Amino acid sequence: MPLEPLFIFIRKKENTATDLSCVVTGILLAFCLPVTVPYWLVAAGAAFAVIVVKMLFGGRGKNFANPALAARAFLYAWPMLMTTFVSPLSGDRISIFSAQILRGGDFTEVIDSITTATPLKELKTGVMPAEGLFDIFMGNVGGCIGETCSAIIMLGGLYLLYRRVITWHIPVMYLGTVAFITLLFPLTGEIFDYEFMLAELFGGGLMLAAFFMATDYSTSPTTAKGKLIFGVGCGLLTVFFRYFGSYSEGVSYAVLLMNIFAFSLDKVTRPRRFGIGGKKYYDEKR
Repeated sequence: MPLEPLFIFIRKKENTATDLSCVVTGILLAFCLPVTVPYWLVAAGAAFAVIVVKMLFGGRGKNFANPALAARAFLYAWPMLMTTFVSPLSGDRISIFSAQILRGGDFTEVIDSITTATPLKELKTGVMPAEGLFDIFMGNVGGCIGETCSAIIMLGGLYLLYRRVITWHIPVMYLGTVAFITLLFPLTGEIFDYEFMLAELFGGGLMLAAFFMATDYSTSPTTAKGKLIFGVGCGLLTVFFRYFGSYSEGVSYAVLLMNIFAFSLDKVTRPRRFGIGGKKYYDEKR
């Protein structure tokens, strides 16, 4: 929906929709949603992301929080719709469906999806998911659109790093912090449980957030030190929410909370201008 151009036209503001940032917001919002949500919920989330979170705060570059993640948090007003996930098709179902296509038969009796629990729900109870690490990594698990196949998300993140669209500071510190804590303090009770750590990294929306959400220019620090602290904070909050929260995921709220501190981190970690510190020291000595 052309929400941003429509808002600009009504308010008679400068047209900033040509940078396609609203399209990026829409794609990221879609990645944050299950495939089973109705269209009206998608429209409500898009309106909240673009109009409330972005445009009402001044438009491009002036929003204090990531629009897609803020919309995801808003849409949890409908928890049943946001927590119903589709189980991937098994090989048998794919074979049956393909056979019916070849025969030109009736497709109405084909069961194309069933609801399922995500790996994070099992990890929260201290039990390793039945799917296994390879299935979690490749996306053969239930979850939102952008949190199932970590392999594809990582390839996209590496491409952004290669093109220097983002820097390494936030993704490395974010993922490293989560890996460090979950390795030392796994919920399975076994110290240095590498499988649990990898399942925490590949499960849920951690990869998507580390490369595509937390690195948002408008809502993350600009200094190198600020980015490092920002990444560590996102990792600490993510593990805290996953371990102690009632909901099995904590990525969205972790990044949103750290968005609030982005300006303060820039202010604290900004480099001192040449000569300022020396003059202050000289005046104090006098």
